[in-house]
Amino acid sequence: MQSMLLFAVPMILGNLLQQCYNIADTLIVGKFLGAGALAAVGSSFTLMTFLTSILLGLCMGSGAVFSIRYGRQDEDGLKEGILASFVLIAGITILLNILAFLSLNHIRVLLQVPNEVWGLMREYLIVIFSGITATFLYNYFASFLRAIGNSVVPLVFLAVCALLNIVLDLFFVLALKRGVSGAAEATVISQYISGIGIAVYSLFRCSQFCGVLRNCRIRWECLKEIANFSVMTCIQQSVMNLGILMVQGLVNSFGAEIMAAFAAAVKIDAFAYMPVQDFGNAFSTFIAQNYGAGNTKRIQKGLKGAVLVSFLFCIIISSAIWIFARPLMELFVNKNETRIIMEGIRYLHIEGAFYWGIGCLFLLYGLYRAIAVPAMSVVLTIISLGTRVLLAYLLSSVPSIGVAGIWWAIPIGWILADTVGVLYYRKLAWSTLT
Repeated sequence: MQSMLLFAVPMILGNLLQQCYNIADTLIVGKFLGAGALAAVGSSFTLMTFLTSILLGLCMGSGAVFSIRYGRQDEDGLKEGILASFVLIAGITILLNILAFLSLNHIRVLLQVPNEVWGLMREYLIVIFSGITATFLYNYFASFLRAIGNSVVPLVFLAVCALLNIVLDLFFVLALKRGVSGAAEATVISQYISGIGIAVYSLFRCSQFCGVLRNCRIRWECLKEIANFSVMTCIQQSVMNLGILMVQGLVNSFGAEIMAAFAAAVKIDAFAYMPVQDFGNAFSTFIAQNYGAGNTKRIQKGLKGAVLVSFLFCIIISSAIWIFARPLMELFVNKNETRIIMEGIRYLHIEGAFYWGIGCLFLLYGLYRAIAVPAMSVVLTIISLGTRVLLAYLLSSVPSIGVAGIWWAIPIGWILADTVGVLYYRKLAWSTLT
């Protein structure tokens, strides 16, 4: 447990800092550019989270393969995997970037963006799409470093760049008066510094990269294994965020004020459960390395400790969110925007009471990815998001429930997926670990 926590803490701190990229945009935009700009940046954040999730899933899947081969001490296999996954994910990144720009004008229809918000949102997206390549570079090399047990270096690069993003946000928005474009430019510049920096570090400081290009050989079996892990994890991540994107479209149909409330509350929500998400990723690396080494006793011990730590953290953070919901909302929204604040508080009170559900789900995702059953993570995601989307549309259509039905659909989806994941583990997956 001590090893897992020591490995997880830099990951938790790193991804909390990564949230600062969009938190800074939202806070500064909401305070200085108004509710319309906040709604535009908030809806853009949901879209970018979906696009980023595709790359993040591919990189996380490759990281699981790296961890297993590292646990087996298969140096040649690790190098081959590094090359194969880089070529695969880089190609997908280029394609994704092209599609993002080509689909720009269709996004308005998909997300049901109101006329008064679309102009600012389009302005923001044109700039932010140019940072997709930087997102790939950072997540790929961060996944590699974590797979070999180094979670500190990704934290260092993110710490420097998160601070730079905040400084540039203030400079571009307040000093240069560049509006939402300035907020996007600050984020993209920071992302490229982070991505290029960690790539250079990995190439020159990690022995695993020595000879990768010299032994430029990619076997079909290796590519198939990488694709299996990466694509399944990518599907799991993108399906999860596609569901959120569909919910965003429903939220947008309730008008700019609900959009702004959702934009601010989602940032707080994501920041609150980000540590338990990263703990789930650290747990996955721990399980994958020991799975590769065949150490089932240590897997069982780590599993019990991880469940306890995740549950305790969720209880603490749920209590904090419940108590401080109002001052947290007022960080993003001016105090005179009472309807926006009250709707955000209602969202946080509902979601915050059930963080233990999402904490358990992140552990299940990590477990099935680590023991070479990534398809189960996809199944759980479909259950969670399918329930969320279906109930959101059904409940919100009831006049007496309204937009609150969207908020209640989310934890119900978490709990249903948790139930299925635990039952599957008890009946089927146990044999994989014994």
